[in-house]
Amino acid sequence: MMAVVTTGTGGYDRLDYRQVPVPVPGPGEVLLAVGAAGINNTDINTRLGWYAASVKDGTGATSITDDRQDGGWNGSVPFPLIQGADCCARVVSVGPGGDHGRIGQRVLVRSCMRKSGFDSMDTVWLGTDFAGAFAQYVTVPESEAFAVNCDWSDAELATIPCAYGTAENMVHRAGVRRGDRVLVPGASGGVGSALVQLLRRRGAEVIAITSPSKQAQIAALGASRVLGRDDDPGAILGAESVDVVIDNVGGAGFGPMLKVLKRGGRYVSSGAIAGPVVELDMRDMYLKDITMVGCTAWDAPVFPNLISYIERGEIRPLLAATFPLDQIAQAQRVFQDKHHIGKIVLIPPP
Repeated sequence: MMAVVTTGTGGYDRLDYRQVPVPVPGPGEVLLAVGAAGINNTDINTRLGWYAASVKDGTGATSITDDRQDGGWNGSVPFPLIQGADCCARVVSVGPGGDHGRIGQRVLVRSCMRKSGFDSMDTVWLGTDFAGAFAQYVTVPESEAFAVNCDWSDAELATIPCAYGTAENMVHRAGVRRGDRVLVPGASGGVGSALVQLLRRRGAEVIAITSPSKQAQIAALGASRVLGRDDDPGAILGAESVDVVIDNVGGAGFGPMLKVLKRGGRYVSSGAIAGPVVELDMRDMYLKDITMVGCTAWDAPVFPNLISYIERGEIRPLLAATFPLDQIAQAQRVFQDKHHIGKIVLIPPP
């Protein structure tokens, strides 16, 4: 089969499109023919070694001059590695003892898998800890392949797993309720645009932050108000005016996020594209009884809920562009330019 093999940390030259053996499903596994695979910040961050403690820059400014053996979020990355956390596929075979009735099913793969069940926070990620979807075929645990019945294309379905799973997990952990006022920086990215839809689905009031050129589209997704990236949220919204902040941007904008939170508010994050090292005034946190929640491991209801939202037509895909798998470098360049809204998806050869 053809696959993109990431050979180590570094630039686009580390993305090697080549022939590799088709994997064989073991006990409890299924072999999937990949129909489409979405691109995520995680793919690029892992290739850059951005998760290494030595990296202080945002994801767009990270140096790639050295080989970072500790550049994965679970420590070292098993390079060479087939990346790709977003997988829409069909079941083509099952491992010993598997359910042959599943052959032919169209499935979405849960990107984030709990290593020892949902009583543990230890995670295993498709395309980071083991071979992912940037290939014609991939093997995954049968329990992590969720059948989905809808009229979406494979490319549209591939926009969902990582971005919407991450977003739904943060909404779930934050305990967002109808009528909550939620501020979403970085609202035009894959996770941010998913958040707008998922928060509106729960009846929250969404205040989004994005660049001026994207504001109309984010408002059309359901944001009640859209601020520009250079706006001062505190000056516009007022101090203690927001129930929840869901922030995957971080960087210099972190401090103002705490200023606008109400007493007893919740700050939730699963990323830091503008920079992982932030300035925290502890008084903003403890004097206002703010709860700060870090989110990586997905909770049990998250992915089954997403499948149900798709099948009931409660969310819609945001497919920005598709590229053939062998054009992954160009696709990642477009992704890094940040001119799009939603997700960019790769299509393997049939």
